[in-house]
Amino acid sequence: MIGLILIAVLAVKWSTQADEFTKEDVDRWTQEFMTVVKEGDRLFHSPNLGKNKVSCDQCHPNAANTHPETYPKFQKQLGRVITLFEMVNWCLRNPLEGEPLAADDPRMVALLAYIHYERRGVPLAPGKH
Repeated sequence: MIGLILIAVLAVKWSTQADEFTKEDVDRWTQEFMTVVKEGDRLFHSPNLGKNKVSCDQCHPNAANTHPETYPKFQKQLGRVITLFEMVNWCLRNPLEGEPLAADDPRMVALLAYIHYERRGVPLAPGKH
């Protein structure tokens, strides 16, 4: 009987224990993430996302005033609460005169990764954003 209780306790412990990651896991994932961030950096500074040769960085140097940490939020241009994904697509359609990207498009993933990475550690200033 004690053996069954011990097995049950261990089974619960093992099933609720978080995965442990090795330094190699974290290093590999960081490298993969940074590869996507670098692609986002390239796209953000590229005049080829739209038809008029305007790039994201012309309005947002170094991802300035993108404030990814404030989304979802009400956005005046669209007249409703939106996500950062929707705001990026608005910018692609309007200032850049390009086509919107699907949420799972590698270019959208790269742009969002770059924006979030570039704005890391920037303090939120209530009322400014």
